[in-house]
Order: sequence, then C-alpha cells, then structure tokens
Amino acid sequence: MLTPLNFPKTALKLSKKGEEIYVWDVFRKKKLLLTPEEWVRQHILHFLVEHKEVPLPLIAAEYPIEVNKMVRRCDGVIFNREGKAIAIIECKAPKIKLNEAVLHQIAQYNFKLRVQWLILTNGLQTITAFVDQKSGAIQYFEEIPSYQEMTK
Repeated sequence: MLTPLNFPKTALKLSKKGEEIYVWDVFRKKKLLLTPEEWVRQHILHFLVEHKEVPLPLIAAEYPIEVNKMVRRCDGVIFNREGKAIAIIECKAPKIKLNEAVLHQIAQYNFKLRVQWLILTNGLQTITAFVDQKSGAIQYFEEIPSYQEMTK
C-alpha cells in the first residue's frame, strides 16, 4: 500500500508485474520499481513541474556527483536556463524522519554543487532552505518557491 503524501495528486503511469508496481519516470525516461522513496521522488518532481513552473528538461533525477571520492546521487537537481544547478532535492521514504543526518547528507551534496536552495522531503514533511552563498546563512521557508523565485 502506497502512503498518501502531502503533495497534490499527480498522474503517474503505473504498471504491475506480478506483485511489483513500476512507474514510468518521465525525467529518466525509463520504467522503475516503485519503492517508497521513488513514490516520494516522483511526487515532488511532478509537483515542481506542475505547481512551481519548473521546466521538466531543467530537472535531473538521480543526478550523480562525487563526494569524498565516491559517486553519490542527488535525488533531484534543478538547473537554471544557463545550466547552473540552483536547487538540490533529497527524498526519503515516508517512514524516514527528516533529521540532522538527512540535513548533513544534503549539505555534503551542496558542498559540491553550491546551490542556493535545498529541498528535503519524505512526502509528509518538507523542509525548504535558502543558503546565502556569501555568508553561509540559512533561511527556512514554509513553501517551496516557484521556479521564477528560485532563479532570482
């Protein structure tokens, strides 16, 4: 049973093979096993396109980066029209609490990408933070900003 999330309903293309449910990922253009984390990732990425006007081609899902000589994957990265990363999205399964360890993970990714926006979600709770690149100050927001606001 898939956990209802705190995102608007979105039209995901789901299919079943035996007992397993798969989702067509429009971002990676392939069919994926629908794990609890993938369920959250699909909802947040579709929410960004459908409700925050983020152009679909400017979102990368499972974006690879190197951290401490290891390849890690950001659940999502949003780019501006010039191709610079402006936001990192970190997704967890609904049963995973958003805590300091999750914050540390996205901070490590940001050490590499140097974005202004960090979005953490488990589908039930979402934390949105703006990182001032000059001072390092972090400001938290109630809502995820629109693409236009993110690119200011």
